[in-house]
Amino acid sequence: MKLETRDVSESSFLTEFPETTEEEANRFAVALAERLARKPPRGLLDAIPGARTLFVLFDPSIAGREGLVRRLRRLGQQAGSAPPESRRFRIPVAYGGESGPDLSALARDRGITADELARRHAGSDYTVAFLGFAPGFPYLTGLPPELAAPRRENPRTHVPAGSVAIGGEYTAIYPAETPGGWKLIGRSPVRLFDASAHPPALLRPGDRVSFEPITEEELRTRLAENRTAETSAAPAAEDVLFETITPGLFSSVQGAPRFGLGASGVAAGGAMDLPSLERGNAIVGNASGAAALEVTLSGPELLLTSDALLCVTGADLGARWNGNAVPLDTAFPARAGDRISFGYAAAGMRAYLCVVGGLAPPLPGEPVARLAKGDLVGRARPRAPACPGEPSGATSTARNGDRTVRVLPGPQPSFFPGGAIDVFFSVIYRVSPDSDRRGIRLDGPPIELSRPPDIPPEGTALGSIQVPASGLPIVLGPDRPVTGGYAKIATVVAADWPLLAQAPPGTAIRFRPAGSDADLA
Repeated sequence: MKLETRDVSESSFLTEFPETTEEEANRFAVALAERLARKPPRGLLDAIPGARTLFVLFDPSIAGREGLVRRLRRLGQQAGSAPPESRRFRIPVAYGGESGPDLSALARDRGITADELARRHAGSDYTVAFLGFAPGFPYLTGLPPELAAPRRENPRTHVPAGSVAIGGEYTAIYPAETPGGWKLIGRSPVRLFDASAHPPALLRPGDRVSFEPITEEELRTRLAENRTAETSAAPAAEDVLFETITPGLFSSVQGAPRFGLGASGVAAGGAMDLPSLERGNAIVGNASGAAALEVTLSGPELLLTSDALLCVTGADLGARWNGNAVPLDTAFPARAGDRISFGYAAAGMRAYLCVVGGLAPPLPGEPVARLAKGDLVGRARPRAPACPGEPSGATSTARNGDRTVRVLPGPQPSFFPGGAIDVFFSVIYRVSPDSDRRGIRLDGPPIELSRPPDIPPEGTALGSIQVPASGLPIVLGPDRPVTGGYAKIATVVAADWPLLAQAPPGTAIRFRPAGSDADLA
């Protein structure tokens, strides 16, 4: 098997399989990912199959790129491209109406009725090629060619869970509410991802899927039954550390990224500004990856229910302890009954409230839980291991003002004419208010594309800058789609990612190409 690689970032590359069909390439990618998962080489973080690529993410302080490529070549001689084991699923779908807002327009463009488009979609047999974009999101091949449709120029910011969609030559089901750029034709009540299950995704590569039309009334009934069956597991009374009095704009529990479930569509996640989290953990004596409360732009008010050593790092959000100002990067011993509150960001975007022992992290693949009034925040069990040591002396990135961010060009340079690359490196972009942990959206001059930006979906890296048809770049964050189908013009250098993570809406951003290896530090 011939194998070629293409760098994406300092810690990731794409493995390609030239001279093969897309179906054969996908089988090779799935087979290699399974072999790597069974016996992962030292330093490998994740291996994520895509439509015709395998995305490899590694820790460059442990593993070298060339050593991993040699390992892949050896495995490639053994893996073969035999189809994975197949199971069969029948998925109910309510087509059209509010559940499928794009169905009528797609049918009209093809000169057929909406009912006929739904009939053709439901009458086909599909195969799960790979999982990606979001936890449990299945890319299904077998779509009738006449139903293929390009992605939206501007992705929707909210797509309901269970939405059945068409994107290019694929059809898929959104397992959870998420932004998305595919055309929506219906909705299913089937739960495709359960973070507490093993494995967490219902479907896996090689499974066969067919769709069964149901009415809107049947859909509503089944969705209501699902909501009744779902229960939220509140922490036990002895584990509770905070009660949420007011929630703030967007506060959530975040720790270090957790790798290894990319093949199930689960992003590594983790704190937006990891150095600030690590600094706070060092100050209170935790291991660097212990979970803390990530507070975004304007913060909550919290009632402490037990004694704890606390510390605030990152952005200056005017943290106060019983009404008194809390200095950044300084531990303080709070008591049960004390109140911790945050105001609006004076500098930066995200603050971290770290606690000795750490907070209870969410399960990998769970949707990011935004604090709401009355929510209880629990301690980690077992407690995060103590790791005494001095915090890093690195300068905080939580400041105001313009940012210059270094990037590695690519990995799809052929989609952008030379003039577009020059524009990308010369203009000022501004952080859009629509940004979130999935992606930092940028406002400014659109980037010219030499052809439509849709590509066969492939694994994505933190800081990848994708360009949809609108030409407005989106810098992918920790909760990014695991696989994406838009061309990417560059990837942010790892050391500069916190500059974007701490950039409030309206911040001016300039990009410049990274130079030598020394320039990446």
